[in-house]
Amino acid sequence: MKRHIKYVGIVLLAITLTSCTGGGTSSSQESFVSGNGSVTFIKAASRIQAPVLAGMTLNGTNYSYALGRVTVVNVWASWCAPCRAEIPTLIALSKKYTEVTFIGILTRDNPPTAEAFARRFNIPYPTLIDDAILIGFKGSLPANAIPSTVVIDKNGKVAGRISGEITVASLSDLIEKVSAE
Repeated sequence: MKRHIKYVGIVLLAITLTSCTGGGTSSSQESFVSGNGSVTFIKAASRIQAPVLAGMTLNGTNYSYALGRVTVVNVWASWCAPCRAEIPTLIALSKKYTEVTFIGILTRDNPPTAEAFARRFNIPYPTLIDDAILIGFKGSLPANAIPSTVVIDKNGKVAGRISGEITVASLSDLIEKVSAE
């Protein structure tokens, strides 16, 4: 009988521990969907217009995106480990591709904490703090993971997405492919 109680206790402990991991749909910071770095590219004829990218930034200024340039939009949060890991790469690529606009969109984060993060890493591009903008990507390539990076073509249409942490190779390839059009 003692053996049976011991096994029941182990099973209950396992259920308790696994139920704390979250399912990726909650709004808590600890449970989020992390992408696998997969890259999606859309042929020009099949692209959908990107949403309006405008609003208040982390540093308190108003920003409005203008058409005519390839644009990289990175969705991030300061508490997200893959976001923290990819930020040096994003900064380096924003300096390498000076003809490309880089924009961040903060999601599910505290603006003061994110602002401190942006200041610590000296992020050179604006970050919008209204993550309701993300709804506008529905129907094209939604930013369905944290981080997500969307590339917009010169006509303002969604051309590609990296779901999860970017690499130099994955984002450079997407930028160069869209820029060459």
